[in-house]
Amino acid sequence: VLLKLFSSGRKENDVVYTAFDTNLPEVFIVFSVFNEQKVIQEKLESILSTSYPVNKFRVIIGSDNSTDDTNAIIDGFAALHPQIRFFKFTERNGKSGVINNLMATMVSESLQPGSVLIFTDANVMFTENTIYEMVKHFKQQHIGQVAANVLNRGVKKEGISVQEKTYIQGENQVKYLEGLNWGAMMGAFGACYAMRADCWIEIPKNYLMEDFYLSMNVLKQGKKAISELKAICYEDVSTEVGEEFKRKSRIQAGNFQNLSVYWKMLFGFNAVAFCFLSHKVIRWFGPLFIVAAYVANIFLLRLCVFYQFTFVVQNMLLLSPVIDAIFKRMGIHLIILRFASYFYIMNLALVNGFIMYAKGIKTNAWSPTKRTVG
Repeated sequence: VLLKLFSSGRKENDVVYTAFDTNLPEVFIVFSVFNEQKVIQEKLESILSTSYPVNKFRVIIGSDNSTDDTNAIIDGFAALHPQIRFFKFTERNGKSGVINNLMATMVSESLQPGSVLIFTDANVMFTENTIYEMVKHFKQQHIGQVAANVLNRGVKKEGISVQEKTYIQGENQVKYLEGLNWGAMMGAFGACYAMRADCWIEIPKNYLMEDFYLSMNVLKQGKKAISELKAICYEDVSTEVGEEFKRKSRIQAGNFQNLSVYWKMLFGFNAVAFCFLSHKVIRWFGPLFIVAAYVANIFLLRLCVFYQFTFVVQNMLLLSPVIDAIFKRMGIHLIILRFASYFYIMNLALVNGFIMYAKGIKTNAWSPTKRTVG
């Protein structure tokens, strides 16, 4: 609500490169792959179908010791398209490890002043104008990062894809308004974003949320971070609650890694601190608020019927994952019930992620979420 109020009268950045400018920045599209044979062909075809000048971009890919046909598919594309450079790692490095290696060995040597980096995932499909719509903003020197507008496909009522899509749409809107108001977008989706090359810093070892780490560093450097709604790309939305639970747990562990690095930014009396606290940090501690509300309700039970009613409601909500699982086995899919179930399961994932962080992150290598495309 506050973001909506603050955005009244605000205008989007209109000092941009045009599609016909001869001085468009050179772009490096960098990403890591691990066993992505289902999606990698469509991914590369979507990049190569871009309207961005073919002589102005390169695609730098690192295979994190893939064991399926991913390497063979990329080799075939690299043989036909000289702008694709491919590096095969013979042992697991994790996403951030692969990106660090690519940046050190294959990108940094080619960077020119004003170059732009685009980081993306193998299952995120570009549209014709995805690259241009992000890159156009870097005509403004104070803009350090531009996020794409990641839309979802593959929604099915049987799983949690409706709930996940709704959550992501809300996140997209919040990020857009943060960028519109103050250039203080809180972390681009790792699925697809662009950043000024001179904002790049090496990602720490065993880091799980490198996208948020790099995003916060852009803001720490005093640059602006925004979201471009016209930079559309598509990602397959999650359907299996178990897969999403593991992914959210990993994200939460990475969130606490980032909090341990950037906690001082909470104490600046500025828009970045406001967005960091209200959008991110409060949510990361959401499970504590759920427990506190439940315990407080126990002490309030004797006061009046109202608190007895809220206690019953809280218990029903806490049981919603069990009820939803039973209904699902019966072939019954209640959207509202699944929203409640989704909320509590994902907060449980936050707890699990904190435990992972507290135990210490030993590796950032992981298998991709099960794909429903291909």
